[in-house]
Amino acid sequence: MNPQTEKPQILVVGGGLAGCEAAWQVAQEGFPVVLHEMKPGRFSPAHDSENLAELVCSNSFRGMGMNNAVGCLKEELRRCGSLFMQAADACQVPAGGSLAVDRNAFSAWITEKIATHPLIELRREEITEIPDGGAVIVASGPLTSEALGMAICRATGEEHLYFYDAIAPIVEADSIDYEVAWWASRYDKGGKDYLNCPLSKEEYMRFVDELCRAEKVPFRDFEKGIHFEGCMPIEVLAERGEMTLAFGPMKPVGLPDPRTGKEAFAVLQLRQENLSKSLFNMVGFQTKLTYPEQRRIFRTIPGLGNARFARLGSMHRNTFINAPRCLLPTLQLKSNLRLFFAGQITGVEGYVESAACGFLAGIFAVAFLAQKEIPPPPATTALGALVSHLTGADAENFQPMNVNYGLFPPLEGKRLRKRADRRLALAERALKDVTAWWEKIEEQRRKT
Repeated sequence: MNPQTEKPQILVVGGGLAGCEAAWQVAQEGFPVVLHEMKPGRFSPAHDSENLAELVCSNSFRGMGMNNAVGCLKEELRRCGSLFMQAADACQVPAGGSLAVDRNAFSAWITEKIATHPLIELRREEITEIPDGGAVIVASGPLTSEALGMAICRATGEEHLYFYDAIAPIVEADSIDYEVAWWASRYDKGGKDYLNCPLSKEEYMRFVDELCRAEKVPFRDFEKGIHFEGCMPIEVLAERGEMTLAFGPMKPVGLPDPRTGKEAFAVLQLRQENLSKSLFNMVGFQTKLTYPEQRRIFRTIPGLGNARFARLGSMHRNTFINAPRCLLPTLQLKSNLRLFFAGQITGVEGYVESAACGFLAGIFAVAFLAQKEIPPPPATTALGALVSHLTGADAENFQPMNVNYGLFPPLEGKRLRKRADRRLALAERALKDVTAWWEKIEEQRRKT
């Protein structure tokens, strides 16, 4: 108990997106928080910055429009006072119809907010056991250390599931050939925010052949290679068929080459990585190729013949619990109600989804300590759709999932034939329902 606040303390394990969001929501309600982060004493295989909320795979938070469920989720979080969305809006960089940020500025922004909040104590130390005592929010992320992972296994009574996530390379801007690459967004949406490298049919076929024959980083003997479908390595996609990339991350549709006025056979898009435009991310090019093979093969792409890579692609193991078997809709562990789980370790996939999970865990932990009951977000909202997936999916075949409109309950009444119209109607309903839900929570808080 903190003598200054006379409120019970909440412990948060993990200083990623979910942990920071959870700690912020708890502190905003006047409860003291101890946020444990193992960096810089120990880094995971994919992290290298001392800052909190470090972005690893990409600097993009995906689409902003309501035609995409993640756009709806971002707007819901924005309306509910999410720290994540405040940081994203403050550190935004041009990315067409997507919301992307300067990753270093973003992490620094959140770190400063957390470190200076009077009710948040940031402890830079590794946690290897789930702390005893009061409420604990476990937001250790998909790269949970082995020791803590074993402790979570003991707490949940379940073996972890896992898959492998891949990181796309980052190219230094001044090594790109601008005589070949041109600025444009697909269908001119959002402005000329991407650099585009065109490939002819011959260049594309040779590129696919090289990918399929390239040397890959092998899995260790005791590890089973399971990939998340939404983040498939580029070479795995290539092995599915020679045209898979041309209809996937390298599709040329909506990107006419200004030199010819025609669409190329395939296009690699490069997305701005920072505010100074000194770095560009190879969109959709997550990979497990060896470093020498990456340099050799990716430099065969027109415009990247002399590319210098600020970061090459890599793979890491992502860990998550069997949420439908373990968690209540309040993200509490069924067998131990003082334990909450948040972020990718629950089985949500994506930056925005992780932050949303942290947001929910934070407000549910506060309600638990205050001995109040607050309802989970309605299933008609993006927040509620995530909760429904985590707690209502088939436990025997549970896999990570991005938010999508397929998780929302269908519209009632008049049927809309066009998918775009249905999605906009689902978003309109979601934002109306999340606003009403949040207003009830705030009204309840004002009464106490």
